[in-house]
Amino acid sequence: MRAVERRPYNYAKKLRINGALNLGDDMRFLWKRRLLHLFFPTRCPVCGSLIGAMERFCAECTAKLSVYSGSFNIEGAESFTAAFDYDENVKPAIILLKNGTDGNAAYALGEALAERLKAEGIDKKTDVVIPAPMHKRDIRRRGFNQSVLIAREVGRVLGLPVDTKSVVKSRHTHSQKELSRVSRALNLKSAFTASADIKGKNVLLIDDICTTGSTLREITSALKKAGAAKVYCACCCKTRSRKYESETN
Repeated sequence: MRAVERRPYNYAKKLRINGALNLGDDMRFLWKRRLLHLFFPTRCPVCGSLIGAMERFCAECTAKLSVYSGSFNIEGAESFTAAFDYDENVKPAIILLKNGTDGNAAYALGEALAERLKAEGIDKKTDVVIPAPMHKRDIRRRGFNQSVLIAREVGRVLGLPVDTKSVVKSRHTHSQKELSRVSRALNLKSAFTASADIKGKNVLLIDDICTTGSTLREITSALKKAGAAKVYCACCCKTRSRKYESETN
């Protein structure tokens, strides 16, 4: 008997995958969220309290979130954008996103990132949204790619198509979590491959969290080698540098 994959519910999944939403699609999305809210009340992905159908976080948690205001460069990319600093206040939402146990986490984080990108005018500079890919072995284990969920929300808000096919992680690697900066870079070396379909396009590359930038840097390199005109990088959260932590603690 064939095993059924476990996948988190994603509000935008049936509305758009490889094309931008038109006004009718957007209205259907809004009505779908409101309808779902009647049967499955929307909750804050940080504290779990009940919130409105179209809200991202509750007021109390929103006040605690630290908006990213740093400066970070990804080699080969035109810019880097993040919505929040990665800290204890936003961490519960990231955990829910990665575990696939909260349908509102992708919506909350993705919309916040899209709002930031729109404010910076990135939506006017890019042709397509590409999520950081996972190796097929990791997708089988987890059942989904959280960066795809974020990318779909970003694409919906910005009116950009989402491409999940043109970049693949062709080599399985060790988890980046416990590796040093140098080890992270070596671990991901030549792990990603981009197809010629991306040639001449301006790409918005999306990931959930950025620590050292190794993942974004390697994917950017693969995209440029495949002929992408420009690459703009963005993440929901950026970890603070150790220098920053030592100066503020």
